[in-house]
Amino acid sequence: MNQVDLFLASGFEEIELVTVADILRRADIRTRLVSIDSKLAVTGAHHITIKADIDLPTADSSHTQMLVLPGGGAGTQAMIACTALHQRLQQHLAAGKPVAAICAAPMILAKANLLHGINAVCYPGCEEALIKAGANIQSDDVVVDGLITTSRGPATAAAFAFELVRQLKGEAISQKLIKEMLFA
Repeated sequence: MNQVDLFLASGFEEIELVTVADILRRADIRTRLVSIDSKLAVTGAHHITIKADIDLPTADSSHTQMLVLPGGGAGTQAMIACTALHQRLQQHLAAGKPVAAICAAPMILAKANLLHGINAVCYPGCEEALIKAGANIQSDDVVVDGLITTSRGPATAAAFAFELVRQLKGEAISQKLIKEMLFA
């Protein structure tokens, strides 16, 4: 069974977390919400509290197919400071498994030294961190380069999630969801 770990920290962007989790679960992809610290009740940037399923120290991601990072200013900064998360991302990619980040969260991939030579996008104003890490900035809403998928921000959350479904479950299931949810 496909499993995705979707990480969150205080100040995460709610629409990016909930939209991605919802669409992945509609595709019958097991999606765990993983708090980067021991608090399972995590409050987002717009004061919506979400209960994580598990915390990072407890979550074994060895059987997880994909790791996903939502954005949000404070949440991204907390994840940039979380070396345990960086190690998890590095190990995951080294094992040939995909990672994805949206909005400001590609800066976490930059901090973890995962973007050198990679085509990527991020929230406007966050490009400098990606450029310093060696990324090639693109202008599309969602960019896939090898095992790394990035997206621009809140308004692209659904497109980002449908791309993740496509990668994990195939084009037909992604297109079926797009049609059912009236996305296109």
